[in-house]
Amino acid sequence: MKKKWLWVLGLAVVIPIVALSGCYAGIPGPVGPRWSDLPSSLQVNMGNQQQGIWVTGEGKVTAVPDIATLRLGIEAQEATVAEAQARASEAMDRVRTALEDNGVAEKDIQTQYFSIHKVTRWDEIKNQEIAIGYRVTNMVTAKIREIDQAGLIIDAVAVAGGDLTRIDDISFSIDDPSVYLEEAREKAMADVKAKAEKLARLAGVRLGKPTYISESSYLPSLEYPRVYYEGGMAPPVPAPPTEISPGEMEISLTVQVAYAILD
Repeated sequence: MKKKWLWVLGLAVVIPIVALSGCYAGIPGPVGPRWSDLPSSLQVNMGNQQQGIWVTGEGKVTAVPDIATLRLGIEAQEATVAEAQARASEAMDRVRTALEDNGVAEKDIQTQYFSIHKVTRWDEIKNQEIAIGYRVTNMVTAKIREIDQAGLIIDAVAVAGGDLTRIDDISFSIDDPSVYLEEAREKAMADVKAKAEKLARLAGVRLGKPTYISESSYLPSLEYPRVYYEGGMAPPVPAPPTEISPGEMEISLTVQVAYAILD
């Protein structure tokens, strides 16, 4: 009987010791979660780490724009849709003729916005909106390739459209930026190489060949301070020609390169 009690007591002591030893040894016990049940974000994958020296370089080039894009159009308001549309159409024909007569090709004139909008006013007596007419708006962009003619073209459009003329703004760009991008690319790669060599020297390692290269460029479109013209706001003709200055624009290109580290 005494031996039987000793055997039972010994078994009771062994069971918790085994359970505790399983927890401390990294084997989940009955009170803890299994490792396979833990969130995957807690697992570390060394194979996904980027290796080598990663460097970003930038190249910048300034250039004089050779394209001016003018946003202009016609806005007419009349009592009926038909009257407003007819008046706007006639004025727009005159504007297009003025553009083409001053060297703007037909392919470089593109419609950007057209709308027919009911114009209303609030009637205090009837306590409701009442239609007082209809407004037709027709806006186009005109690409001016002879950039020094931009001011003269603006003046011609203002005369052709008369009081219905609307000129919103003018922006500048480069027709073929490939030459400038090539120069910026060379500067960016030289910048990357210099940075990578300096990092390798500071780290006491030898620089290997590039294992990864990516490129991104930025071609800005310069907006001139907005040119507003609405009907009678223009100076009377004859008047001094409008002066337009394209200035300069900056073309930038960024490259990212990963270099291997030699043993």
